[in-house]
Amino acid sequence: RAQVVESGGGSVQAGGSLRLSCTASGYAIRWYNMAWFRQAPGKEREGVAALSANAGVSYYADSVKGRFTISKDNTKNTLYLQMNSLNPEDTAVYYCAAKGRWLGPDSGLRRETYTDWGQGTQVTVSS
Repeated sequence: RAQVVESGGGSVQAGGSLRLSCTASGYAIRWYNMAWFRQAPGKEREGVAALSANAGVSYYADSVKGRFTISKDNTKNTLYLQMNSLNPEDTAVYYCAAKGRWLGPDSGLRRETYTDWGQGTQVTVSS
């Protein structure tokens, strides 16, 4: 069964770093646009970062620009999200999304763009 599984979440103090991983099984991520989303309690799920299949194009939410970096390793079939300078507002469940059909720059961070989703990994940042 094709799926994506996130890992790497945890608890960290403000100013710290975490790296999330998303490993796909059942298909090769080299062919697909992928993204990271997050959902904080009581809030909508929002796009954080997205990466094109050839890794040549990336999009970031304004709130994470300069702090988060999305990347992938096709040999490991894994997508990453390096998160630096974390603050309490970054606390959320982070989801990996795959197989995004981008129809323009605005679609990379839209939830409806993606068909495959992981179960999420919790990130908690304390002040």
